[in-house]
Amino acid sequence: MELGLNGKVAAITGGSEGIGLATALGLAAEGASVGICARRQEPLERAAAMIRGAGGADVLAVPADMTLPGEPERFIAEVVRRFGRLDILVNNAGREAVGPFEDTDDAAWQGDLNLKLFGAIRSIRAAIPHMRTSGGGRIINMTHVGAKQPRARSVPTSVTRAAGIALTKALSKELAANGILVNTVCLGIIWSSQWERKRIAMASPISQQEYERQLVVERDIPLGRLGKSEEIAGLIVFLASGQAAYITGASINIDGGLCSVV
Repeated sequence: MELGLNGKVAAITGGSEGIGLATALGLAAEGASVGICARRQEPLERAAAMIRGAGGADVLAVPADMTLPGEPERFIAEVVRRFGRLDILVNNAGREAVGPFEDTDDAAWQGDLNLKLFGAIRSIRAAIPHMRTSGGGRIINMTHVGAKQPRARSVPTSVTRAAGIALTKALSKELAANGILVNTVCLGIIWSSQWERKRIAMASPISQQEYERQLVVERDIPLGRLGKSEEIAGLIVFLASGQAAYITGASINIDGGLCSVV
């Protein structure tokens, strides 16, 4: 299937590992140039080397902190400066932050809002003029099925991700006339370095296989396994492509059947 991504330029936040890296690899394999950002320099450079090594794609790695005003804008500006245009923005920066409501203080709320909501807002605001110049574009926001079906002790993430879904729908209507399509991918439980760090931090660490099995049982995932970064990347690449030219304002669950809300 021809996806029409050859010559396109993508900016991916949180691009040094996991879903962000898998997405960069997927877009690069389809002929896109990619800019990735993350806070830590060393993982970012390793990711860039991996993308180049996978097929010689043109990649730009920019250390940036999405929680800070000015940093998302600087990342977008550097991508456009390097490649001359911007067609695709994937707002992937984020980390799990969940706990009981009464234990979640203002600093925790503000930190999560800065990363997951304002990071996306600032990136999008900086990207829109360049997408208009290019005649359109794709914005793909990563959210979570917990935004649709929150569990107990799931704040602040469930709330900030719900805001991301609302932002997606509002912008899809506002930007449609400019040919800018805006969608969100709602994740279930995807194996990542965050889960690996939790496994290692256990008082008596168990194998990854056993840890994943426990998560599947605990969350009652119908497909009986966790998701893979490459599976998420495949959906993102599709949404960024010409094959998804009539999809905007969509909130797509990719969770192995976990969420009961469509």
